[in-house]
Amino acid sequence: MRTALVTGAGSGIGRATAETLAAAGWRVYATDIDADALETLENCLTETVDVTDADDIESLHSRIADEVSGLDCVVANAGVAQLGPLADIPSEQLQAQFDVNVHGAHRTIQEMLPLLAERDGTAIIVSSTHARITTPGMGAYAASKHAVEALAETLRMEVTDLSVDVAVIEPAWVTTAFADTSQQHLANTDHSDRFADVYDAMAEGTLIAGRGPLTVSPDRVAAKIHTVATTENPALRHPVGWPAKLLLSTRWLPQPVRSLGQRTVIKAFAALHRFRGQDR
Repeated sequence: MRTALVTGAGSGIGRATAETLAAAGWRVYATDIDADALETLENCLTETVDVTDADDIESLHSRIADEVSGLDCVVANAGVAQLGPLADIPSEQLQAQFDVNVHGAHRTIQEMLPLLAERDGTAIIVSSTHARITTPGMGAYAASKHAVEALAETLRMEVTDLSVDVAVIEPAWVTTAFADTSQQHLANTDHSDRFADVYDAMAEGTLIAGRGPLTVSPDRVAAKIHTVATTENPALRHPVGWPAKLLLSTRWLPQPVRSLGQRTVIKAFAALHRFRGQDR
């Protein structure tokens, strides 16, 4: 029986991934910082884990090593999003963003690497199109995803002789509670008037929420993760769905064109938010 570890499995992509792997016959260790969220997750071995806590990760490693001795896949999915203009985000909030998305992923994979090597397994990091496309108001989140993909690309080269594969998953918009939790983090910043357009565009929600025809479901992302986990020598990067591929294709546009396009979109959504506010 194949065995996987999925972090951030209490909701969204992580939960869908844990359920998909379990339904496919995998033994799944599902972790999350939210113990209550794990209670309703069926057919998985659950444990409350904070990926920013080294002791939690070490304890999890000991449990898995004792029970199954090896891992076929680690899905480093736990993540948060700190929204807001970079000039307004306090350094401690930027550090907290990296503690989960970057250090948490690194800590998880580093600790579980010997278990992956036992079974020629695959380390999968759930990233985002923001790892390669930046947007005003999403700089802290994008920076963390840029960083984690650099880690993944380097790790992939370093562990080749261990017969361990490394891959990243790059969805764009996903129908999860991501927008709601991100808005809570946005509320932690002092809103300066000079970035009113960015704040209003973020408050509109459409840019970050899972809505409309450009979104994919968590199950769609989970299916991609399952495919990568069961593929021999998978590619490094895996965009999910045509919206992600379309968005990533804009990287080939000249930088001034991309910048103008991003700023125009922000202003348009800010205007829409203000119009809706007046219409109520």
